[in-house]
Amino acid sequence: MNVRVFYHDRCFDGACSASIFTRFHRERIGTAKTFDYVGLAHQAGGVFNNVEYSEGENAIVDFKYSNAPEVTWWFDHHQSAFLSDADRAQYEAGQKDGTETMRKYFDPNYTSCTGLIAHVAHRDFGFDTAPLLELLHWADIVDGAKYESAQAAVEMKEPAMKLTLVIESAPDSLFGQKLIPLLTEMPLQKVLDQDFVQEALGPQLEKHHASIEMIRERSKLERGTITFDITDQPTEGYSKFIPYYLMPEANYVVGLSKSSFRVKISVGTNPWTKLMPADLVNIAAICERYGGGGHARVGAISFAPDKEEDARKAAAVIAEELKKSPL
Repeated sequence: MNVRVFYHDRCFDGACSASIFTRFHRERIGTAKTFDYVGLAHQAGGVFNNVEYSEGENAIVDFKYSNAPEVTWWFDHHQSAFLSDADRAQYEAGQKDGTETMRKYFDPNYTSCTGLIAHVAHRDFGFDTAPLLELLHWADIVDGAKYESAQAAVEMKEPAMKLTLVIESAPDSLFGQKLIPLLTEMPLQKVLDQDFVQEALGPQLEKHHASIEMIRERSKLERGTITFDITDQPTEGYSKFIPYYLMPEANYVVGLSKSSFRVKISVGTNPWTKLMPADLVNIAAICERYGGGGHARVGAISFAPDKEEDARKAAAVIAEELKKSPL
């Protein structure tokens, strides 16, 4: 039997979630002969378009809930995990009767989905998480933006940071197929040292440094909110901590970028802001108004590639709202 693992594409926590689920399933469930991996991305018009499920088991990790009957496992920790009230109702009904969704787990209190999977696998299935402490540690740091400083996040001295850069700019789906199993088989430094990872890392480091300079040129800070627009320079990803590295006094950022399949509004809270938690705006709630989502402190919205002007208008509205929040 094959298990197809759908994971949040171009995301360190998504890749780690897929890897820890694979190891857990292999060690404690033991029904699969093979695993394969499919990255999922948030995009306008539906996040499960053209999804091909395996005839065996199908798992979704670190991504929105799907009501498809083919899905046998689901783990997520995002505040905006459900596409509709009907989806949430289906999930909750299954939790009550213990049938349809008995192997589907949602808890937005977890910093990383990797941590959620580890906890459930250990609690409910006796999975040994002791060999994975390094991975769990860095999944929480990366997905929870728990770096000691913006410099630590942007200068990328740790292996996990360099892996994050490569994963966020993965050259193709085959890269994930090769990388994901290694994340729970060896220390992160050894994963980074693999030839195929090093081949991808060099060019991405160059792009990273170029992104710093481009965002420096395009960024504007007004009433605690950074705004920038790099849609004329298509990119598949950049470090979301660059704006805070450049303008540490900011509280929020609203950035516009464009990739091959979407125009993206990235909305975030400075992890090192001096504002009190009670004064911070719920970013996920803002993004949900436009069909996006995320966490309370960081989120995103996807528009179709030809809806650039719509995205620009929405970004302007969001930026004005954040500028009016407490300073």
